[in-house]
Amino acid sequence: MSLRKLPEIKAFKALSNMEWQPRTDVVDRWNAGIHAATSDEASISILGEIGGGDYGDGVTSKRIAGALRSIGEREVRVDINSPGGDFFEGVAIYNMLREHKAKVTVNVLGLAASAASVIAMAGDEIKVAKTGFLMVHNAWGITIGNRHDMQAAAAMMEPFDRAMRDLYAERSGSKAEDVEAWMDAETFFTGEDAVKTGLADGYLSDAEIEQDKDNGKRASAIAKIEASMAAQGLSRRERRSLLAELQGGADVSPPDVMPSADIIAALRGNTEKLKI
Repeated sequence: MSLRKLPEIKAFKALSNMEWQPRTDVVDRWNAGIHAATSDEASISILGEIGGGDYGDGVTSKRIAGALRSIGEREVRVDINSPGGDFFEGVAIYNMLREHKAKVTVNVLGLAASAASVIAMAGDEIKVAKTGFLMVHNAWGITIGNRHDMQAAAAMMEPFDRAMRDLYAERSGSKAEDVEAWMDAETFFTGEDAVKTGLADGYLSDAEIEQDKDNGKRASAIAKIEASMAAQGLSRRERRSLLAELQGGADVSPPDVMPSADIIAALRGNTEKLKI
């Protein structure tokens, strides 16, 4: 087990028609070009969406499990810069890190939001950049269906919020009602705020962080457009199809739903940013 006695988050069953997606406003704050200045064989990088992602480029529990098997029972460093994503994948990764037999150090390089902030809490030591952020909020997802599906989704998400509340409270030493207020307000903690509230233990130095501006801008542009399309109700398949066409990908079938004028404008306005 981890050096800290961190609470386990029990597994939940997801609704088959619920899709987890980073919030658009969170993606706007995410700078995808931030990464660790150095890495080694005992470090794990979580530098993108939690879950499979539209092109299989997200951070999955399967990938983290493989990395931990390779590292063995050595101390591990986890570098995070993520807008969040799939709650269930985040919980699985948190529990894996929590159960690691050696010390786990988490470095929040830029942003650890939503599901990524849950993962960050697994660290025996959490360090955050002074210019970085931790973001906590109630579980947020996209559900399509009738009123019964919506009611079932709302009921299903309540225990997720309680689990996150209890975890943040345990980690920070704060009262449950105070943590609920943070989550209801969708709170972004600066590095300094995170340390003051107990969500982080200390700061990262500037020398520990690097930024790839060109690749970061491109990745951020893609993520913002994809998040906007998701907010408009386009399915993962439809988003993948549009982005692949925009980037000159393979021939794909047209989406079943016509994107809105706002999405079309966003796609046209970011064409140059999206070129490889």
